Amino acid sequence: MFLSIPDDEFKLFQELVRRHSGISLGPHKRPLLLSRLAPRLRALGLHSFAEYHRRVTGPGGQAELEQMLDCICTNETRFFREPRQFELIRRTLLPEWTSRLGQGGAASAAATVPATHRRLRVWSAACSTGEEPYSLAMTLLHGLAPLPPDPRHAIEILATDLSTRALDRAQRAIYPIERAPEIPHDYLFAYMLRGQRSHAGEMKAGPELRALVTFRRENLIQVTSQKLGRFDLVLCRNVLIYFDAATKALVLDRIVDCLNPGGYLFLGYAESLNGQVRGMANVAPSVYRREALRGGSTA
Repeated sequence: MFLSIPDDEFKLFQELVRRHSGISLGPHKRPLLLSRLAPRLRALGLHSFAEYHRRVTGPGGQAELEQMLDCICTNETRFFREPRQFELIRRTLLPEWTSRLGQGGAASAAATVPATHRRLRVWSAACSTGEEPYSLAMTLLHGLAPLPPDPRHAIEILATDLSTRALDRAQRAIYPIERAPEIPHDYLFAYMLRGQRSHAGEMKAGPELRALVTFRRENLIQVTSQKLGRFDLVLCRNVLIYFDAATKALVLDRIVDCLNPGGYLFLGYAESLNGQVRGMANVAPSVYRREALRGGSTA
């Protein structure tokens, strides 16, 4: 069955995808939309994208809408992606957090959060298949290990994504053994399990890592600090490039509102705030720190 997507039907999906995910599909994305959704049409026995649009938007279409968004999402990631940012965590953020946690949660002059905040909270936004939050878990466990009490009781990592398919893989925490070179040698042997027998050729995040990470399906255009709480560090990397200017501003405003005063925001190397949000200081390429409670939203 040969499928094509006429201009008017492509516009329907441009609006549908933007409304439900914030993702902007420019005209050059038509082949991508066609290639990623055609298998769903064939599986459902549909003969046009107009039919599929009616299926997704009609009564009982929510499950298929989630399937559609799964197909649209690009889940490209790897362990310790953008290593300079993980080096910044080890070199700058961990000493700061160690000072705070070493005092049983009491805030010092250099602390990033009020004394009432007793846990180190990190958010991996758009976590994809889990490599980013597990990389964070390894870094934090290793860096905070000397602290009493057990640092696992003082660390919380929230990992969210729009794709249910990606989240399912992340929660399974199983990866091809060929990915092992992405992980620093000491971390690999301390925190990853090598598959045996039927799982030969695979590795799995160990129980210490899995205990730190909570996975949830969340839409970045709908998150709020009231819903998620506030964080000491948010990683939202290589996501903003998929949004138009208005959606990018909305998402940034919501994410920054989820930061504690003094909290850090890591973007992808190709992304920046460009002065879009007040009260954020640029401390390294694509790394920002919230200076104080913001009196306004965006600049």
